[in-house]
Amino acid sequence: MRISNPTAKFGEDKTCDYLKKLGFKIIERNFRKGYGEIDIIATHKDTLVFIEVKTRTSNQFGSPLEAITYWKLRTLIHTAQYYKLTHRNLPESLRIDAVSVILNGNEVQSINLTKNISGF
Repeated sequence: MRISNPTAKFGEDKTCDYLKKLGFKIIERNFRKGYGEIDIIATHKDTLVFIEVKTRTSNQFGSPLEAITYWKLRTLIHTAQYYKLTHRNLPESLRIDAVSVILNGNEVQSINLTKNISGF
């Protein structure tokens, strides 16, 4: 799927590079099912990981992770459950992570991984 927001696409590209360095294996990007989208789907060790990426150019309106509301998290969980049901050959252990990316122009100022944001 094509991402129309260039800032979001840049943040997701940088996140994939970052996750690969941490040992994640990227399976799919921008998986969409009618009610939701998952930015990155990966495996890490023996866990299937669904990753929400939030990219910002400043903290003026709060941190990137503050943009993950209860409703967004609920949609992520439902979409992750659907993905797992339709891809049975993947690890049984699941979690939802979030990555916050702060940009300064075309440079990554900070990138942080928060694991298991749902307790899923």
